[in-house]
This record gives sequence, C-alpha cells and structure tokens, in this order.
Amino acid sequence: MGVAAIVLLCIAAYTLATYALPFMLGLAAARFAYHTGSGLIGAGIVGLIAGAVAFGLLVFLFETLRPPILRLIVALVFAIPAAIAGYALIHGIARDAVPSEIWRQIFCVIGGLVVGISALMRLAAPAAGRSPQVAR
Repeated sequence: MGVAAIVLLCIAAYTLATYALPFMLGLAAARFAYHTGSGLIGAGIVGLIAGAVAFGLLVFLFETLRPPILRLIVALVFAIPAAIAGYALIHGIARDAVPSEIWRQIFCVIGGLVVGISALMRLAAPAAGRSPQVAR
C-alpha cells in the first residue's frame, strides 16, 4: 500500500511540479492579504491573481529571452522549488516506510531530482514543439 501511495504521489508531483513556485507565491500573497484584513474571499482572489501573474510572467520570460544563460536562470527558478517539493513529498512518505535514514535520504534526493528535472522538461516542452522562425 505504501509503494502504491508513493507512486501515485510521484505522478501527482510530476504533473504539478511546474506550478510549485507560482502556487507558493500565490499562497504567500493570500496569507499577506488575509493578515492585513481582506477576509477569506479577498485573500483567495489575491492569491489566485498573484499565482497566475507569477506563472504567466515566468513563462513569458522563458519564451521571449534568447540568451541561453537567462533562459537557464528562469528554468531553475521554476525547477528548484519543484525539486524541494519533490524531496519533501518523498520524505513525508518514506519517513514511515523506510527505516534506514541513509536509504530514506537517498530516496528523497532521487525523488527531488526526478521532480526537478521533470519540471524543467515540462517547461521546455512547449518551446521544443515550435517550428523555427524563418528569417525575412
């Protein structure tokens, strides 16, 4: 049962890894709005807008920037929070399933790397599918 749960959570993490940073930014904006007195509905709206704007801005930057180093920086801004989320996800499940601390850390690091790399691949996938522009 534990292995099935790990597999299902890894699939969910792989699917949602690209959105880890915008989600956390939206959550932070919602918490800030709530603590400044906006109420639950207002905080939800602020968080949703902040997350959507963050995602749109980062995807726009990734698509429009041409220097490879700048594109790599934007991609890492997406991938690092996804890798941390993958590590935490595997650690939460492996904490009870794997008795050895060394093997638990090995599984967690591998899970974080896989989720981070999948976020990079998902981010780069739309750019790879475009046809090259013809010079005029």
